[in-house]
Amino acid sequence: MDGVTHAEVLSDELAVPLRRALEADYEHAIAMPGAFYLSEDLLAIERAQLFGREWICVGRADEIPEPGDFMTYDILGEPVVAIRGEDGAIRALSNVCRHRAMPILEGKGRARRMVCPYHAWTYDAQGQLIGAPHLQHRTDFDKRACRLPEFRCEVWQGFVFVTLDPDTPPLAPRLAPLDAIIRNYHFEAMKTLYVTWETWSTNWKSLIENFMEGYHLSPLHKETLHPVNPTRLCRHFPEGDAHFGYFVGFSPEMERVRRGHPDLSEDELDTCVMFSVPPNLVVGGASDYSSFLCIEPVTTNSCRVRLGLFFHGDDWPEDAVEKATRLFHDTMDEDKLVLDQLARGLGSAHYTPGPLAPAAYEGCVHDLHRYVARRLLGVLEGLREDA
Repeated sequence: MDGVTHAEVLSDELAVPLRRALEADYEHAIAMPGAFYLSEDLLAIERAQLFGREWICVGRADEIPEPGDFMTYDILGEPVVAIRGEDGAIRALSNVCRHRAMPILEGKGRARRMVCPYHAWTYDAQGQLIGAPHLQHRTDFDKRACRLPEFRCEVWQGFVFVTLDPDTPPLAPRLAPLDAIIRNYHFEAMKTLYVTWETWSTNWKSLIENFMEGYHLSPLHKETLHPVNPTRLCRHFPEGDAHFGYFVGFSPEMERVRRGHPDLSEDELDTCVMFSVPPNLVVGGASDYSSFLCIEPVTTNSCRVRLGLFFHGDDWPEDAVEKATRLFHDTMDEDKLVLDQLARGLGSAHYTPGPLAPAAYEGCVHDLHRYVARRLLGVLEGLREDA
């Protein structure tokens, strides 16, 4: 190691396998080394280059249906509030008061006026300051010139995306190939009936890999998902620059009520479409109801996760929603147990990455590696050049 810099070691550990992933087809894809998940330096790069520049999903538009409805989300520690205005548009605003930096709103709710809880500075739903108590005498302060910074926001298929980077290309055009696949499900018309927050003891990429591969559905989820969506019914579909995914059919042995949008074909009614819009959104889509996770990295081995379920139609009885929620959490709990232990293995000096299963089963794992490679390989290779 004499004469070798830390930057060169990081580049060698990660740039080489990422270059291999970018060049390998699915038949020759290989898992990533432990450093891909456990490197603090890589996480810092990911936070800056991915979560700081890409489109981040903060929730669903139907969660804030009326003027004044809002939901909050932190992106890289930056407090953001998505709020629907009187004009019906959803805006993403800084959730930090321009007075002394107090976060203004928490969680979800309705506020036709955004009132800072510290000193009652008040903003409208467009972020304009409309009230600053006891500052009328300050001739050097014009509240009409004071407003909350606004971030770019897009609503796609009912999901609300925000980016902190003013120069990031628009999202919707990049997802046109995925639109063609999921169009008939009409996810934008579904109703979100369950949302919660959790903290998972795993790397954010490990969680995406787990959600987006069908290889483990039958062996790990013997009593939960195998009877519903067994591994044998998985089919991979081509990745895009900003998405990847796979299909998994419903077991023909399972009794179910086939319901969904009238545009759906018979095959689509019997098929789930699993997709990711990296770096933070994964969706398990189906005709009747669907699940989503919004993932926020905290450390190399922990992330905050916003989990939700959204349903087709308005006639879902409470017990049916509870049954769906129970299956969702039973499945997620099984995944948690595995992912909680995964970091121990990834940190082993004796771990050697193995071959990935065929594309139908682990193709999306390879897709995630390729996505990271496309975004970060230049940065990692540049570390060696700059050393």
